[in-house]
Amino acid sequence: MRDVDTLVFISSDGPVAEVMVHHQNVIRAAGASGVAHIVALSGLDADLSSPFCYAVSYGYTERLLAESECAVSIARTSIYSEFFLGFLATARASGQVRLPAADGRISLVSRSDVARCLAALALAPATGRRHDITGSQSLDLDAIAAAGSREWGTPLKYVSITSGEHCAEMAAAGEDPWWMYAYSTMFASIRGQRWAAVSDQVHRLTGRSPTPIRIALARCKTV
Repeated sequence: MRDVDTLVFISSDGPVAEVMVHHQNVIRAAGASGVAHIVALSGLDADLSSPFCYAVSYGYTERLLAESECAVSIARTSIYSEFFLGFLATARASGQVRLPAADGRISLVSRSDVARCLAALALAPATGRRHDITGSQSLDLDAIAAAGSREWGTPLKYVSITSGEHCAEMAAAGEDPWWMYAYSTMFASIRGQRWAAVSDQVHRLTGRSPTPIRIALARCKTV
């Protein structure tokens, strides 16, 4: 990391204990190497009290960043459109989007919008604050499924199921136990409306409006 003025820090993936070790090592190395500015990817639900395992790791990471000697700009992103719409894509065969989200709303944001925001923050002086990077709408699963039906021409209906039912279905499909846990905690966070906030930061940072959900759906139409 020597001779690096700005570090764009993308969070690790996998079991949270391993993620936290990675993050701690990166932040310590950045401080020891004299990095002046860390642009850190975080989550909209970065909170030690969240039920979502990765929201807790984001909360700890933000604490480590605050305690570091580096100036920071934090991009707190909502759930990626490309990731979440995968649940709709796998539901095409049955026509049922069976998820334990209840009436939770999500301000889905595209990865390309997040990338542009990170680049904009990296090219500017450190802001010393958090930026909520979200889509322009906060939609529940009924609205997301309806958008998928319109764009794909495939009838999709959201069916709200319990967390236990979802775990049983994931296990039957052969999902890894860690990811069963991660998905279960994510949906608990969604049910708590922890991903519902909408901000104007994509437009403020990039000069462009967030990518509409219909565009994200069109991009994964053939998936």
